[in-house]
Amino acid sequence: MKDQLDNYFKNTDFDVDVPRFGHLDRFEEKLKPSKKNVKKFSYKWMGVAASIILVFGFYLGANLTDKQILLADVSPEMAETETFFVTTIKQELVKIENNRSPKTERIIEDALNQLESLEDKYKELVKALNSTNNDRRIIYAMISNYQSRVEILQDVIKQIDTINNLNTNNSNDEIYI
Repeated sequence: MKDQLDNYFKNTDFDVDVPRFGHLDRFEEKLKPSKKNVKKFSYKWMGVAASIILVFGFYLGANLTDKQILLADVSPEMAETETFFVTTIKQELVKIENNRSPKTERIIEDALNQLESLEDKYKELVKALNSTNNDRRIIYAMISNYQSRVEILQDVIKQIDTINNLNTNNSNDEIYI
């Protein structure tokens, strides 16, 4: 095996020439960036352009926002009415969510779908209120919409109570049998 390696090294012509004089200096010179090719980029103009875009964006954002009249904007009494209904609806939703179970899931989901439908109708009423300039019929329809939501939630709570009472009575009957 040693003879084979010796023969290989003897017969193989390795390139062991030394590079020309100054090769290392020329190589280092090529690695340095030339001053002709380097373009100095000014970020000053980018900052100015970004500032102009921001100012223009704020201007558009402030002037193009939809200024919708809501029920609370009509009068202080309507603001109080809206606050009452929104608070009541939130409280009823919390009660319903606290009583969510597999047996009541279907009833709750149906009620939430009805509320979503009423919410869509309410959004249409807000658009109509903005276009008609505080028409009383639309204001009454908005209040009626809130009343319908509260009624739906109260009916669901009654149904949930009925289901829970039936379950309690059935479990009590089974204990005594």
